[in-house]
Amino acid sequence: MALIVQKYGGTSVANPDRIMNVARRVAAYRAKGDQVVVVVSAMSGVTDNLIKLAKEITALPSEREMDMLLATGEQQTIALTAIALHQLGIEATSLTGAQAGIVTDGVHTKAKIQNITPKKVHALLDAGNVVIVAGFQGETSEGHITTLGRGGSDLTAIALAAALKAELCQIYTDVDGVYTTDPRIVPNAKKLTEISYDEMLELAGAGAKVMQSRSVEFAKKFGVVFEVRSSLNDNPGTIVKEETKSMEGVVIRGVALDKNQAKVTLVAVPDRPGVAACIFKALGEAAINVDMIVQNISHGTPTTDLSFTLDKPDLAKARKVIDAFKPEVGYREALVSEQVGKLSIVGVGMRSHSGVAAKVFETLAKEGVNIEMISTSEIKISVIIDLAKGEAAVKAVHQAFIG
Repeated sequence: MALIVQKYGGTSVANPDRIMNVARRVAAYRAKGDQVVVVVSAMSGVTDNLIKLAKEITALPSEREMDMLLATGEQQTIALTAIALHQLGIEATSLTGAQAGIVTDGVHTKAKIQNITPKKVHALLDAGNVVIVAGFQGETSEGHITTLGRGGSDLTAIALAAALKAELCQIYTDVDGVYTTDPRIVPNAKKLTEISYDEMLELAGAGAKVMQSRSVEFAKKFGVVFEVRSSLNDNPGTIVKEETKSMEGVVIRGVALDKNQAKVTLVAVPDRPGVAACIFKALGEAAINVDMIVQNISHGTPTTDLSFTLDKPDLAKARKVIDAFKPEVGYREALVSEQVGKLSIVGVGMRSHSGVAAKVFETLAKEGVNIEMISTSEIKISVIIDLAKGEAAVKAVHQAFIG
């Protein structure tokens, strides 16, 4: 008998038929004597519709009330999943994130998990129940409902697997596993049998939508090996685990395109110590995550230009912050572009192979793709490019490195 944590995404629970399909899959594990904890997302489209409803009232709704609103999406799904299991004769109990013992900090819409006390989960499992937990949410120590950010159900599942010391963690989605790139862009993309935490983390941060980056980081920290697989078939998926020596033989593990980026350029920023600290401290205090940053060196002038990227949903809030610190910083104007994409290539083999960057830039040049910003790490190269050329760039780079 094993303790298994399974997470099902929005497309896997998109309608009553798919919820029954999830229930039958869970029942098969239960029939083998396994204890099962199921983490579910809101049904596909529900979260977007809730956001749309709020924004029909105001462009910038209260983040506390947005958490209260969005948390209801997962609560619908846990109840429906429990009802589906009851229909199959399986004892099941649904729990909100708070009822499952998930305690978060107080940053609304992007809360971090501080600790998990899964006493109620253990008690229900020991009583023979399948436990269905609402993903994406928790509660502060003061009793306020919070959400973990988009994709937070992955984090809920990984964190519960760590807290419960589960033998197996499965992340079910609508794809068979992790591919070398998005199969909708490159039909001959290859499914990976395994990938390291670091590679998966970089791909997730680069826009690959299979996993949320914070959940991969959490899995690496607590050593939670997990499998990404499809809820629509029984094919084996992709195992995400600690790096092994054999993984270095593959130069590039995957190519990702993030279409959710916006670029901000502050023109004529005073070139003096402390200005960058002032800018990014203000953005950080507003819980806005900045990704790539490029600052030009001034030559003979007292000013410079500073560019950075962030997620498009944060742009409206970022504009308010940028406008607020303009008198203090003294920049001339802020230029914003939402028509950019971030193209990234990832692979632990890049540590031991030279010439990768040159090959990327040469490939993009042949496609007529101009590079606006560049960022690198040991195992990743990311570039900001024109969004209109993003998919063509992915195809070219994938062909150059993977085939």
